[in-house]
Amino acid sequence: MKVIFIGDIVGKPGRKAIRLALPDIYAKYKPDIVIANIENAAGGLGVTYEKYEELNDTAIDFFTSGNHIWHHKEVEKWLDDVDNLIRPANYKDAPGRGWAIFKNTAIINLEGRVFMSCLENPFTTADAILKQIPDEIKVRIVDMHAEATSEKAALAWYLDGRVSAVIGTHTHVQTGDARIFPQGTAFLTDAGMTGPMNSVIGMDVASVTRRFITQRPTRFSVPSGAKILSYVYLEIDDRTGHALKIENKIIKI
Repeated sequence: MKVIFIGDIVGKPGRKAIRLALPDIYAKYKPDIVIANIENAAGGLGVTYEKYEELNDTAIDFFTSGNHIWHHKEVEKWLDDVDNLIRPANYKDAPGRGWAIFKNTAIINLEGRVFMSCLENPFTTADAILKQIPDEIKVRIVDMHAEATSEKAALAWYLDGRVSAVIGTHTHVQTGDARIFPQGTAFLTDAGMTGPMNSVIGMDVASVTRRFITQRPTRFSVPSGAKILSYVYLEIDDRTGHALKIENKIIKI
């Protein structure tokens, strides 16, 4: 099975990068499923139904998210009604779902707790979800949306052999540590972002710099200009669920 996983889509530049570059990526790999993190698709924070529909009209099949999914309160009104968008599973009693089976693939969304909110334990949450997935569903992809690289790596080792891949999101900087663990789980600390290239993790350079210099609240915006699309390509044995190949790439647009 061939999987494309796209790093956090940031604002209008990220959505435009999808329209411009994803068709060529799709033609090159001919993936069975395309997954993308959508939590920053609307103005750089959160997602609205309008932006979800816009991206749902592309080659993306399924969407994961993270802590910013709640930024636009309207999401709580429609999150239960869509079957291809999930939020982190370790939010307790929240709208939406934390995992789903789509195109014969189990997709799980988890959020880290180090330097983030004190949610339910992502490790034990993963355990509980895996018990619910039918044995015949061998391909299992985890989006670990977390700040700490150590927490992402620890989860991947914890799930080695039980899931096909653990792909980190949230920090918007693609890492260079793509590998397959001994029991067959592919891992990358962070898939990176899809959005404005000349930015500070997706936001206007001047406003972010001003915040660091003054330590005062500053309104951030998503700049225009050159764009990047960051993605991970996976090949998975659909008989065993073990990863056979992982590649991480960044396309400049």
